[in-house]
Amino acid sequence: MAAGMERSRGGRAGCPRTGKSWWRLAVLLLSVSSLPAAFGLVEGLYCGTEVCYDVLGVSREAVKLDIARAYRQLARRYHPDRFRPGEPGYEGETRESAHSKFLLIATAYETLKDEDTRRDYDYMLDHPEEYYQHYYTYYRRQLTPKVDVRIVILVTICAISIFQFYSWHSSYNEAINYLVTVPKYRIQATEIAKQQGLLNRSKEKGKNRRSKEEIREQEEEVIRDIIKTKIDIKGGYQKPNLSDILLCQMVLFPYYLTTYLSWYASWIYRFTLCREEYGEEEKVYLIRRNMKMSQSQFDSLEESSKQTFLEKRLWIKDNYEVHRKQQEEEMKVKMATDPRMKRYRRWMKNEGPGRLTFIDD
Repeated sequence: MAAGMERSRGGRAGCPRTGKSWWRLAVLLLSVSSLPAAFGLVEGLYCGTEVCYDVLGVSREAVKLDIARAYRQLARRYHPDRFRPGEPGYEGETRESAHSKFLLIATAYETLKDEDTRRDYDYMLDHPEEYYQHYYTYYRRQLTPKVDVRIVILVTICAISIFQFYSWHSSYNEAINYLVTVPKYRIQATEIAKQQGLLNRSKEKGKNRRSKEEIREQEEEVIRDIIKTKIDIKGGYQKPNLSDILLCQMVLFPYYLTTYLSWYASWIYRFTLCREEYGEEEKVYLIRRNMKMSQSQFDSLEESSKQTFLEKRLWIKDNYEVHRKQQEEEMKVKMATDPRMKRYRRWMKNEGPGRLTFIDD
């Protein structure tokens, strides 16, 4: 009986301890549950450890107008140019602290004025435990170009096209300036100008009389224009064409692709299936392909060379291989008999770059 009374007393005495333990456990669980929210505000993201809504003094349901109004009021108050230490309402504030608050206010406004950034920020407040996701979202938005990438690509292509056209035009002018100095072309251009009556010097009197320098400049311009008109320059110095620049090439690419596919299908049908004879244009194309030359390189060749290729039937692969070997043999013979090549081989043997010698002074 006494033992039972003791147990009952012990049980009654243990009830306050059990209640106190449960109370401590509830406080601990509440503290642990509040940790992610505290740790969700990380220095370096958005407003740092401050909540952007609290910085501006607005609620999370505030609209853009309320956010902008709150920002303007706080910005006028803490702007470095308008802040006056010691005035009423600025007790305890220094110029440095006001500047820091102004930057924090500007950051809060930049975060909340944009709908996408505000949505990411609200998600961070609601899910503070997703640290890595918040870091990725924040820096992805910070480092993403503000301008549309398509506009950047278009501007780049336009700049390249302008530089390309200017470079080609400069090369063309250099070629014309050189051809003007060549006696062969200059004499021909002068004859054409005289036949057209462009160089007939009429006697000028009075105020209209020109100096010899002015007459010479005009004649040079006439000769230059005739050379531009009559001479067809091929290769890298040919007259620039707008359709050859990068921008036009990209715009016309679908057309070029369709044209090439139709030409290739026609080639297969005519010369592979129907066994038609090659025309002169097709023969020239096959010769250029065998020689592995671009169109501009092939166009720069003399017409006599092209005619020789046609006479040798170099569009046939076997004939071209024989021609190539003959050219190599002729080059070897030329190198063996040319005195300059002999001197070069002698120099390479005795004092070439692979020989190391010491000279005693």
